[in-house]
Amino acid sequence: MKVLVIGGGGREHALVWKLRQSPRVSQVYCLPGNGGICEEATCLPGDPRSLASLLTAAHQIHPDLTVVGPELALSLGVVDEFTRRGLKIFGPTQRAAQLETSKSFAKEFMQRHQVPTAHYAVCSTEEELRKSLGLFSTPVVVKADGLAAGKGVVIAPTKEEAATAGAEMFNGKLLGTPVANVVLEEFLEGEEVSFLVLSDGERVAPLVPAQDHKRIGEGDKGANTGGMGAYSTDSLLDAGMTDWLVNHIARPVIAGMKSEGAEYRGILYCGLMMTAKGPMVLEFNCRFGDPETQAVLMRLDSDLLDAIEAAVDGRVSDGEFKWSRDASCCVVVASGGYPGSFMSGKQISGLDRADSLGNVKVFHAGTSKRDGVFYTNGGRVLGVTARAPQLSDAINRAYEAVRLISFEEMYYRKDIGARALKAQK
Repeated sequence: MKVLVIGGGGREHALVWKLRQSPRVSQVYCLPGNGGICEEATCLPGDPRSLASLLTAAHQIHPDLTVVGPELALSLGVVDEFTRRGLKIFGPTQRAAQLETSKSFAKEFMQRHQVPTAHYAVCSTEEELRKSLGLFSTPVVVKADGLAAGKGVVIAPTKEEAATAGAEMFNGKLLGTPVANVVLEEFLEGEEVSFLVLSDGERVAPLVPAQDHKRIGEGDKGANTGGMGAYSTDSLLDAGMTDWLVNHIARPVIAGMKSEGAEYRGILYCGLMMTAKGPMVLEFNCRFGDPETQAVLMRLDSDLLDAIEAAVDGRVSDGEFKWSRDASCCVVVASGGYPGSFMSGKQISGLDRADSLGNVKVFHAGTSKRDGVFYTNGGRVLGVTARAPQLSDAINRAYEAVRLISFEEMYYRKDIGARALKAQK
């Protein structure tokens, strides 16, 4: 069976790695891939942001299944186009993907279907935003209504800073392109949890939970990023809470989308805040998370291809996944300066030594390879991931591997999972 994975980051490397383990997979392709992915799959030239490029590649290789990694391809309607041409593809349609591509749609959808979330206001002008700020206490969360690669959220300590952030979203200064709407939200306190489910449009099967670390600095300080690390352990959610999330969030969302004529098939990522009043949805993503995928798939003991095909074919059951009871930890190694400006083209050393450690996998995110040598080629460069019976051991093993790797201006947080260890004690 031939499988095509769309994308070229750490999440896609994890998907390629896990799909290759299926005995039914004969060939894995990836468009465009990266230096590390090209060691495990046939990398195809092309632009994952171009429907024409993706369709050209599909007609050349005739994949039996395509798995979409990045959200931008979903927003362009890649699932609609592939399906129209009789190509089997895993992911939600353009309309269903609005849960991620439009924060205002997601908030209004949750209100319609009684899904717990923070109070909010959708603003289409700076004047409207300033008036709406009167409804909120500080700090206030300011969100750009659209795709922003994890960087479209500002937690403003004062209303003046919230107004400035909103203005910079409207005029394009903050994200490079202007947005039509800005969403204000009440600030929620608690522990964040990434809760993902597989859906076939009607039924859902939960994956193990993970916790992402979004901020660039230790102690969750500094700018938001695409994610600086994640860990996964059963202690994040007990069985009772998992059932509650399935019945009060995941199933109502899938049923609500179907009732509105936008059947949802694929992975639904629920970014949650576990508040004193109960779980609240912060955001939805319509694909596997990054770097949560690296941590989650490290714990998967069953065939990922079987589960994905069940979702595409409309036959998901509660038993789609078999999970290890081990914990896992992914530490993201980044280029100095990320998420701001950074330099690429730095030679990376120590990858073989890190990868040779037991129960460690180095997933490549922003790398290229020339003449047998790996170089940095992005802000987030690697996702060094380890698995062990105890979370503390998984964290230690991941950092042991990180310390074997080096490149100029290399940066990583040294506290991934630290709060969880403190809570355990």
